[in-house]
Amino acid sequence: MEITDDNHCFVCGSLNMSGLRVRPLIDAPSQSATMRLAIPRDFQGWQGIVHGGILATLLDETCAYAAKGLVAHVVTIEMTVRYKKPVPLETELLVTATVVSRRRKIIEVKGEIEIGGELYAEANAKMFIVAGESQ
Repeated sequence: MEITDDNHCFVCGSLNMSGLRVRPLIDAPSQSATMRLAIPRDFQGWQGIVHGGILATLLDETCAYAAKGLVAHVVTIEMTVRYKKPVPLETELLVTATVVSRRRKIIEVKGEIEIGGELYAEANAKMFIVAGESQ
C-alpha cells in the first residue's frame, strides 16, 4: 500500500476547508503526540456537545502521530474509545497519545482527551506499520 499526503486530511489537512486544520505535535523521544484545539459549533452532536465521532477522529489522528514518531507511515487497524463525559463545544481540549508497545508491524498507542486536567475520553489503538517501513 502506498501512502500519500495531499493535505486534504479531515483533521490535519491545510487544504481541507471543511476540516479542522490542526496537526498534532510529535515528541519522538517520548514517543508521544499532543494537540490543543477548541471544537467549533459545526461539529456538534447534541446541543452544546462535541459529536462523539469527532472525538474518536481526534484520538485516532493523535494516536497515529504518536506512532509516526517511530515510523513514517501507519494506518489504524483497531481502536476502542471510552467516553467519560460530554465534551463541551468551543472549549480548549488537550488530546494526547503515547506509544505503549511495538511488536513487529503493530504499534499500540493510548490516547486521551482532557479539559483542565480532567479526563473526558480515552482510546486504545493499534497502528499497522505500512509496508516498506523498517521493522
